[in-house]
Amino acid sequence: MDPYKKLLLANEAWVQERLKIRHDFFARQAQQQAPAFMWIGCSDSRVPAEEITGTEPGELFVHRNIANMVVHTDFNMLSVLQYAVEVLKVKHVIVCGHYRCGGVRHAMGNRDLGLINKWLRHIKDVYRLYQRELESIADLDARWDRLVEINVAEQVQNLAQTSIIQRSWRNEGGPSLHGWVYDLNSGYIKDVALMPPDAKIDDIYRFEFDDTTSVDT
Repeated sequence: MDPYKKLLLANEAWVQERLKIRHDFFARQAQQQAPAFMWIGCSDSRVPAEEITGTEPGELFVHRNIANMVVHTDFNMLSVLQYAVEVLKVKHVIVCGHYRCGGVRHAMGNRDLGLINKWLRHIKDVYRLYQRELESIADLDARWDRLVEINVAEQVQNLAQTSIIQRSWRNEGGPSLHGWVYDLNSGYIKDVALMPPDAKIDDIYRFEFDDTTSVDT
């Protein structure tokens, strides 16, 4: 059997299992979505957001990219963030990285990887900011793990620096921002960063809003 056909068969089994639990499961799902959480995760196939959090369809609004980055020129991510915050009114935005992240590991090296160099450059910038701390860690695997954690915390800061989040903090009193790291070896999630809606950010990143302005970055 072709591997892709196994996926289709698994889908059929999943549908039947859901219908046994609740006959109108899909009819109800199709009406609307009202997730409380937005998830910005890594594209790594070993980190399925719903699986590791035990959530059901409709509970997480998910965006994934290489190394769970919040890049201010990434209009894909910004569009998803704006929709989640301004339309869906999520209460929490979670950045979830994971130990042994290949993107973070490659950013620690110097190999030319082509187009992805441009993306990994943002992680290299994080490394440069924390170079003294990171290079004080002699064990390379431990250094890698620490950069994963630092990178997640920096992406949470990047979220707070967007006008999307700041406007919502002012007008809606939310969402809260979270930074988590998933451990592939144990299955557990480590909480490494939290920014509530009243969190202080550096003045240089703080926006003063003109209520007639609708352009978000």
